[in-house]
Amino acid sequence: MTDMYSHFLMVQTKRKKNKYQQEHEENPQELSEADMEVLLKLGRLAFEHLEKGNIMFYQEDLEQCGLDVTEASLYSGVCTEIFRRECEIFHKPVYCFVHLSVQEFLAAVYMMHCYNNKKTEVVEKFLEKEITTCPLDYLLNEIYMKSLLSETGQLDLCLRFLHGLTIDSHQKILGKLLGHMENSPETVQTIINNLKQEKACKVSPDRSINLFHCLMEMKDFSVHQEIQEFLKSEDRSEKELSEIHCSALAYMLQMSEEVLDELDLNNFNTTPLGRMRLIPAVRKCRKFRFNSRSLAGKSKQCSCPNFPEPSDLYWNIVASALNSNPSHLTELDLSGSNLHTLAMKFLCEGLGSPNCKLEILRLKNCCLSKELCDVLALALKSNPSHLTELDLSENNLQESDVQELLALLQSPESKLETLRWL
Repeated sequence: MTDMYSHFLMVQTKRKKNKYQQEHEENPQELSEADMEVLLKLGRLAFEHLEKGNIMFYQEDLEQCGLDVTEASLYSGVCTEIFRRECEIFHKPVYCFVHLSVQEFLAAVYMMHCYNNKKTEVVEKFLEKEITTCPLDYLLNEIYMKSLLSETGQLDLCLRFLHGLTIDSHQKILGKLLGHMENSPETVQTIINNLKQEKACKVSPDRSINLFHCLMEMKDFSVHQEIQEFLKSEDRSEKELSEIHCSALAYMLQMSEEVLDELDLNNFNTTPLGRMRLIPAVRKCRKFRFNSRSLAGKSKQCSCPNFPEPSDLYWNIVASALNSNPSHLTELDLSGSNLHTLAMKFLCEGLGSPNCKLEILRLKNCCLSKELCDVLALALKSNPSHLTELDLSENNLQESDVQELLALLQSPESKLETLRWL
């Protein structure tokens, strides 16, 4: 993506030059000083508003970044693919980047420009800590940790672009816009190694996939190739997978046109954190099995501050697989998991969705109570047309605890045929 957006920026700038028939330059492939000045102002606008989540700007926002209306009109009127003027709100003109990804790319360019040109106050204000003379690998790791604190993930794509901008090919394309970079092969390799070894555990498995994307932006395809070999092998259960392997595998399975018949996380030779990172693949299989207790020990070892508990991060992914359109899941086995109140809330949101096509649900030994059984029954009543088998055995339940569920066996609207609760 960094390749594509770097070329995109050069193409649009060249279109502007052709439109205004500027005088012949010695090297038409390079950005002029005037172009760089305007693009850096747009980059500052993109950067300062990205963390706030702002995607629309008023004239005062442009002026605060040194952009006057003439410059804004130049890029909105000619290079409409970069920046444009929108409709008016409260009789005031509104500006925006043509797409959020363009804002994220220009924000990354501006951040890298500031770092390379020793304008540390810009990045220090963003990170809320001193980074004077810090190496690039440290800076990228700090920005990664900052991105994890964003609930909406608005910094994720910017982080990918930042990693992509560290390699030579993009420095040659954007040249002076990024400033002078002294990235030795050792520095680049350190950044790559950091991505492969990152073990932040209180991070959504979906968001962890961004580490794999960052590797790809740096043109390190080793993990991608290793997972392709893994998928072709016949003895998968014997091959050890690192956490970054699991993130890559989860992504590649989701992107595949084929739907897996069965995915059992217990069959993978990896760490508890690795299994957690595989959970997003639940969206692309028919039968899924995992035990959340096998992941619980990881949270006690985690020192990541201000992050939610891991269990909050993966139960909503299971719910999203049940709620997705189309939903492929027909059999879900969560036996042995700790289905606390929040976990059941997420699960029932998925089960109650009209998109849910689940036929078999196994919740053996899941610490269920009467209250949780009642919540489960309510969800199944709202979507009674698919589930035929429900296994609640080994939960120490009494008949009075499952009355609402037993009633579903007699309901003409329900398809439930088998209920095990002893």
